[in-house]
Amino acid sequence: MELSIPQLIDELTVIRKAILETEADHTELLASVHPNYDYSARNLLRYLKLRTFDLRKLQDALSELGLSSIGHSERYVLASIENILHFLCLHEGREFLATYPPGQHPVNARESRKTLRDHTRLLFPVNNHDRNTKIMVTLPYDAVHYEWVEELLRSGMDVARINCSHDDAEIWGKMIANIHRAKAATGLGCAIYMDLSGPKIRTGEVIVSEKKKKKKIIDYIQLKPGDLLELHAEPIRGHGTKKKKGMRARIACSMPSAIADIKVGDAVWFDDGKIAARALQKHATHVVLEIVRTSLKGGKLKAEKGINLPDTQLRTPSLTTEDAANLPFIVQHADIVGYSFVRTAEDVAYLQQQLKTLGREDMGIVLKIENRAALNNLPALLFQAMQSANIGVMTARGDLAVEVGPERLSEAQEQIMWFCEAAFIPNIWATQVLESLAKGGLATRAEVTDAAMSARTECVMLNKGPFIKETVQTLIDILSRMEKHQYKRKGALRALKIAGHFFEA
Repeated sequence: MELSIPQLIDELTVIRKAILETEADHTELLASVHPNYDYSARNLLRYLKLRTFDLRKLQDALSELGLSSIGHSERYVLASIENILHFLCLHEGREFLATYPPGQHPVNARESRKTLRDHTRLLFPVNNHDRNTKIMVTLPYDAVHYEWVEELLRSGMDVARINCSHDDAEIWGKMIANIHRAKAATGLGCAIYMDLSGPKIRTGEVIVSEKKKKKKIIDYIQLKPGDLLELHAEPIRGHGTKKKKGMRARIACSMPSAIADIKVGDAVWFDDGKIAARALQKHATHVVLEIVRTSLKGGKLKAEKGINLPDTQLRTPSLTTEDAANLPFIVQHADIVGYSFVRTAEDVAYLQQQLKTLGREDMGIVLKIENRAALNNLPALLFQAMQSANIGVMTARGDLAVEVGPERLSEAQEQIMWFCEAAFIPNIWATQVLESLAKGGLATRAEVTDAAMSARTECVMLNKGPFIKETVQTLIDILSRMEKHQYKRKGALRALKIAGHFFEA
């Protein structure tokens, strides 16, 4: 053990003092949150201060002593530190004056688990089963047919997701009517979650041509590393490089204001990260991009493909004009609203004000963490959101992977889970969960492992597909098995049949 017990006591005492001082310095922030999140805000603040320290050597030394380490103490930071200090001081024959006696902290393992469950029940008012993790399903157009919705509800869907980026109020209304009808027929609960579209940036129109000899339609721009591409603010028709005319490849951007915000050197990603570029030159009407990465065969850039700008500070609001127009319908029919592409605490405050104006301050708000700005600002987003009575967080791993890079996605989703757990806020694990099963009828091994990891969250989101009912049932089986072995990151240590079989043999 590199650290002696007296050294451990000294280091933990410094950390405890820093946490208590931070709490005293942020009384105004703590007082600003809704009463539902008093403990949440206090413990999140403690956790944030704890994670400013490098705890690796400390944790190793505690583990060698067989003491409960601070590595899994997200939900009861101060209680964990003070309990450890109590036992270390007891070993040294010293007195430790704790904030609360051992086992009597109000924010402890038992109470924090209850608080998180209460917040989960508040966000997802569904009680169809004893599972810790709810299942959210994105409704496809088929949901306009009643039988499909009833079958899905009987399969195990807890939350129906309606993506407002697609269809319109007439279609959404039919889906919602079917959900209510199915609830009445089955006696099962189902929360309704509606996603705002948000400022999704897409490519513009591409000129379509035909290769007559091969009878092949060309509806894309072929790009490879080193190519130059002009990204225009004006609604031009995109095309590939025209060498005879001395014209570069060009395409329009669906959000003209983004062109003004892009700086030279900023990364620009197309089509869920399939094509990577960097801003080379800046002009009044367009930006010249250099393509830096594509697939081995090159990239095919089509119309209506997503554009991600992870380095760019966009000045457009996260709540778009279209979102504001849809919000009255959403607050009338949904239990939860999903806030897409949220970036700052000011974005959260603006949605909160809109809901207050519409008389739905009680509505569940889910912050979708899907860009680099939201990840970096997550603590501030949570503290602002906690001024509402009912909140959650979605780890939207599709756009997030593009924004932070696939190699950092695992780290990012872990950090989101840690912060949500420290704040007792339900976390939704989303994007491509068992996607091969939902779309093709057979899950990959990696997807099953991913689904097992999702048992550490309060809800898992499935996307639509022809095998979605089978996917729900498979996910239920995985979650039910994993919940017997662990809760959050802590092992439940149930008796293992494999161990018993060994001794029986």
